[in-house]
Amino acid sequence: MNHLPVLPVLLPLLAASLLLMAGKLGLGAQRILAVAATSIGFLIAILLLRATLDGTVMAYNLGDWPAPFGIVFVADKLGALMVLLVYLLGLPALLMATGGTDGLGRYFHPLFQLQLAGLSGAFLTGDIFNLFVFFEILLIASYTLLVHGGGANRARAGLSYVVLNLVGSSLFLVAVAFLYGTLGTLNIADLSLRLAAVPAEDVPLVRVALATLAGVFLLKGALAPMTFWLPHVYSAASAPVAALFAIMTKVGIIALLRLVVVGFGDAEAVHGLLHPWLPLLALATIFIGSIGLFAARRLAMAAGNLVLISSGTLLFAVAFADADASGALLFYLPHSVLVTAGFLLLAGQIAARRGSLEDRLVRGPAMGDRFAMGVAYATLAVSVAGLPPLSGFLGKIMLMQDASPAGWAPAWWAALLLSTFVITIVLARSAALLFWQADDPLPKLRQGAGPAIALWALVLASPILVVAAVPLSAFANGTAAQLHARTPYMQAVLPDPQGIEREVRP
Repeated sequence: MNHLPVLPVLLPLLAASLLLMAGKLGLGAQRILAVAATSIGFLIAILLLRATLDGTVMAYNLGDWPAPFGIVFVADKLGALMVLLVYLLGLPALLMATGGTDGLGRYFHPLFQLQLAGLSGAFLTGDIFNLFVFFEILLIASYTLLVHGGGANRARAGLSYVVLNLVGSSLFLVAVAFLYGTLGTLNIADLSLRLAAVPAEDVPLVRVALATLAGVFLLKGALAPMTFWLPHVYSAASAPVAALFAIMTKVGIIALLRLVVVGFGDAEAVHGLLHPWLPLLALATIFIGSIGLFAARRLAMAAGNLVLISSGTLLFAVAFADADASGALLFYLPHSVLVTAGFLLLAGQIAARRGSLEDRLVRGPAMGDRFAMGVAYATLAVSVAGLPPLSGFLGKIMLMQDASPAGWAPAWWAALLLSTFVITIVLARSAALLFWQADDPLPKLRQGAGPAIALWALVLASPILVVAAVPLSAFANGTAAQLHARTPYMQAVLPDPQGIEREVRP
């Protein structure tokens, strides 16, 4: 059990190595190995969540090097929840890819496993530099997965995506250098201790470094004005890859949440660092995503803008990250990830059924199984819009109640209600174009069981979240309480903070 925090990272790294060696065995063997590895990873994620349910925080020092000098993996309720979401999303995305997407180019399955490793590591690492390392692992895999299958549209999206993230990575390294040069640590738990005693002459540089680091996380989270890449990139990727990308924006959001709550703490040196610009830009992100929905000409582009709206919603809650707001955020986040990913998979399925029309929002021949696709669409649309009785409604109610700080409540409520109205109008119009045709139906699409299981697993996620709303709400609030308590995390990582021998800076 002591090795559990590192297993969600080591397993996909091992699977990627085996898949590279198994390349000559054919696509069928790669599929079996990839699905088996991801399924085992899902079981490990469940065990990790179970091990942390009682409030235990598990710290694993790689190579037995003690923190804050060594590499540490930390599994608390938040980290375990996010790793479970990675595999909850990764398994359906992989099953969808077995419908033929994985055969459009080389090395899909090794890269997919590297993506899982990078995502899991980013959620479990307790060190900012190793967060950078895992960012790079998941980004390098995502660069190739984005252009998997080829095409001019993917090449254009890939070029802008690579350039943007290279700029972000460069800024990340600059922030890391400044932080280490002034504070002498990059461990998140130790960062809190060092910020409390930072010399007055170093405060401006520390604030610049932390603001730069926050900016990098917000770039990953697609905060305005760094938003416009997301819908284009997500709509250009193949459906399984786009579905896995649905959790990538949450890497930056959760990293910022943990940095603000655990790293910043109550340190005077970083007081007011995120205000008032972060809540303003979060509201602007919701607005931009809503405008983008009206302009979308493809269902995948509309789904990309839904991801954008969810990022703005979550980042507003991060800006006022007290325990109540964080609890609402952590209830809404799984819904957001699973439902938007479901929409991206659905867009791919509709595109495969409509021939040359693909997922463009224009009238055309009816799909051969439009009733089943219509039911899936309606379920996802009601949920993502935040309409009763599905999980989006419950999540938005919690956010409106618990993430409404004084002075911001009118703008916050207006943004949530306006986005709900826009999503409802746009998705209703899209349904009329996609499903209410009188033309003769196209032949039914023949696929294996994998894509159907993948799609319906994500479609049914929202009703399941409603049925389990009470225990999930309690878990979200408990996770937020543990995060904001800070002490369990810091004691697990630094059991003897007074005994740390530090070099004196010249």
